[in-house]
Amino acid sequence: MALVSAVPLDSKTLFGFSHELKAIHSTVPNLGMCRGGKSIAPSMSMSSTTSVSNEDGVPRRIAGHHSNLWDDDSIASLSTSYEAPSYRERADRLIGEVKNIFDLMSVEDGVSTSPLSDLHHRLWMVDSVERLGIDRHFKHEINSALDHVYSYWTEKGIGRGRESGVTDLNSTALGLRTLRLHGYIVSSHVLDHFKNEKGQFTCSAIQTEGDIRDVINLFRASLIAFPGEKIMEEAEIFSTMYLKDALQKIPPSGLSQEIEYLLEFGWHTNLPRMETRMYIDVFGEDSTFETPYLIKAKLLELAKLEFNIFHSLVKRELQSLSRWWKDYGFPEITFSRHRHVEYYTLAACIANDPKHSAFRLGFGKICHMITVLDDIYDTFGTMEELELLTAAFKRWDPSSIECLPDYMKGVYMAVYDHINEMAREAQKIQGRDTVSYARKSWEAFIDAYMQEAKWISSGYLPTFDEYLENGKVSFGSRITTLEPMLTLGFPLPPRILQEIDFPSKFNDLICAILRLKGDTQCYKADRARGEEASSVSCYMKDHPGTTEEDAVNQVNAMVDNLTKELNWELLRPDSNGVPISYKKPAFDICRVFHYGYKYRDGFSVASIEIKNLVTRTVVETVPL
Repeated sequence: MALVSAVPLDSKTLFGFSHELKAIHSTVPNLGMCRGGKSIAPSMSMSSTTSVSNEDGVPRRIAGHHSNLWDDDSIASLSTSYEAPSYRERADRLIGEVKNIFDLMSVEDGVSTSPLSDLHHRLWMVDSVERLGIDRHFKHEINSALDHVYSYWTEKGIGRGRESGVTDLNSTALGLRTLRLHGYIVSSHVLDHFKNEKGQFTCSAIQTEGDIRDVINLFRASLIAFPGEKIMEEAEIFSTMYLKDALQKIPPSGLSQEIEYLLEFGWHTNLPRMETRMYIDVFGEDSTFETPYLIKAKLLELAKLEFNIFHSLVKRELQSLSRWWKDYGFPEITFSRHRHVEYYTLAACIANDPKHSAFRLGFGKICHMITVLDDIYDTFGTMEELELLTAAFKRWDPSSIECLPDYMKGVYMAVYDHINEMAREAQKIQGRDTVSYARKSWEAFIDAYMQEAKWISSGYLPTFDEYLENGKVSFGSRITTLEPMLTLGFPLPPRILQEIDFPSKFNDLICAILRLKGDTQCYKADRARGEEASSVSCYMKDHPGTTEEDAVNQVNAMVDNLTKELNWELLRPDSNGVPISYKKPAFDICRVFHYGYKYRDGFSVASIEIKNLVTRTVVETVPL
């Protein structure tokens, strides 16, 4: 296996790709082959299942995916009006003012720090800046506030203030959730103290706004559950039923909108920027907690400014992404899905720090390349072509494209150049060359794709365990996480990296969850195209007599159990010295894909929920 040069080659200069790829036919390009010199030019007047070329009769399957939804005009229409320095200056002033508010909370006789409400006020401030998407400015203040709350934490929870005589469900539930997410050791058994003598959660027959908000935070806390925490399961069941009932009784309002959002997205399909967009609309309507109007107004104005200032950056990054997409000839690959804008949007929803441009663009590019490769290996490519492409990836040399069909050349070079580009970005942070490490992850991924192609070609249906072991790799979650994560602003020495990446349990859980969840939404369409192997069909093979519905339910139950294990792996106190913040990007990427499979295969059918997400989070600004 050839080693990559320490100075990566610029393939677009070597091969003139910026010109060559533009010359590729607008349908499927000529497939010049090294073996036997065959030239095959399939027609694109194909059916959505199996088609035959009009020259050499090579059978090819295509899926009939809808086209790219976001052209250059759509991107060019994005506003950049918030790039003006005055908006940044105003935001910086507000950041200083909000820091002063946090500082006042630490003064014993400060405003809004009554000993009867100071604990809840601190938790409310932390929760507010996090949900409004502005918490990156207040890391020190958040830690100080939570240290204060934790110092008063008891086995029964906390009251609203340090001198409260009784514990409070709202404050305890919010504290349990927030402290746990920040790495504090807190037991869920504090919730036992809010049950009646029959061991059940209870509520008033009259559902006041205060009662409802208590249960909202109980529901939010219940989602941060670890394996075996029965109390959290009980809390989730109770709070879900309660909130659904409340929705039937209260009028449309910010409160009802918040409840609907929480019940819809929970935690594992909730994307931070998406939540921020919702919370901006409803923030400040909580009349049960007496926070001065001026504090709420400052927080809300800062959130709107930050949302819109980031929006201006998005336009430049999307224009860069679109140029990349065109330079490598992707528009000419008409049999594949083109979801680069959607993938970028998902990255922007979990990484809104302007400094993390390499993460957002890297994630968008990698996911798009994986999607194109998925369509090549699963549907369009012949076995002979796939063997050539797999060998080219293992050889890892730009000259390998000489033996590839034309339609594969640009894809190969896009992967080659991108890995080298991301490695250069990573080296600035990590202080070491990561190319060989990334290459190994890509080779394992391509091998897994090739294995699935062989199953499709032969009609072989593997066992569930055999399928899942390969599927955890072929989903591609490892490579979509690894390279972008290495460009973030914290060092990941090998000892730390192995606790996050392969072969850690943390990585294995993410890969399993996403493969299983993806299959529940994709298996019918895949099967219709001749791709029989899925966790659903393999489970049915291993368990004769199982209905399709029962198999789907079993797979979903596996996802639920694995998700609780993932919560523990993210937040467990004995993390071998790996901070939660180091694991969080990988966890958030898991949430991104989980969201994409919530309603359907959102990466194949991106014209409904995903399109709305793009509109709400990167196309539209919020009114100031």
